Amino acid sequence: MRSARVTPGGDRIRWVELPGADPSRVYVHGLGATSPAYFAESAVHPLLAGRRSLLIDMLGFGISDRPVDFTYTLEAHADALAAAMEAAGAAGAELIAHSMGGSVAVVLATRHPHLVSRLVLVDANLDPLVPAPGPGSAGIAAFTEEEFLTGGWQEVRDAAGAHWWSTMRLAGLEALHRSAVHLVRDTDPPLRTQLTELKIPRTYVLPEDDGPLHGAELLEAAGVRVVPIPDCGHNIMLDNPEAFARATARALAG
Repeated sequence: MRSARVTPGGDRIRWVELPGADPSRVYVHGLGATSPAYFAESAVHPLLAGRRSLLIDMLGFGISDRPVDFTYTLEAHADALAAAMEAAGAAGAELIAHSMGGSVAVVLATRHPHLVSRLVLVDANLDPLVPAPGPGSAGIAAFTEEEFLTGGWQEVRDAAGAHWWSTMRLAGLEALHRSAVHLVRDTDPPLRTQLTELKIPRTYVLPEDDGPLHGAELLEAAGVRVVPIPDCGHNIMLDNPEAFARATARALAG
């Protein structure tokens, strides 16, 4: 385990690090998740092993600190990750980022371009959502923060199921709610605009059964490779690790 101070108050982001060659690979989890649990199998897969790999947990989640005075906007998450990557000497890294982590990775690459050389987005959030009851970001954002802290989180726990809750329960409640609220609002400029304007190699992988990605033509016209993965749901790296490793290896090979 490694760590770096990322806020003026001394809050630390932590990661599990696997030794290997540069450039580094940084794996970033989604909402209510943790990178070591979601990406360990991928990082050591024969097609992806051998690189220095940081399985990093965003502030508020997993093994990182959970400050209650942090805003947890996508921009704040990106800047905190950037501080951790700078401290780790991981400039020019290849980012593999899932769900909300993909949204943060797009913002990170936009705000701190020297830190990111390639981007693999794993069914990442690219569009705003309407808050509505349910276990995901839209369901969490349907509560006010007070409602969520005083009992709404229990409804989310029951809707999320045992697998997701096993890592979601590690998150700070403020972190979980504020991250979801800012995720469903999108960014300014929009995430899709930021993604299309990046000048680095970019790949977006998604479950094949979800059908064509909305706006795929515009993304591909901007140089983003869109790659459907068969036999999987949202957690592609867990549901079909072999296909995920092949697609990611191709994306990172150029």
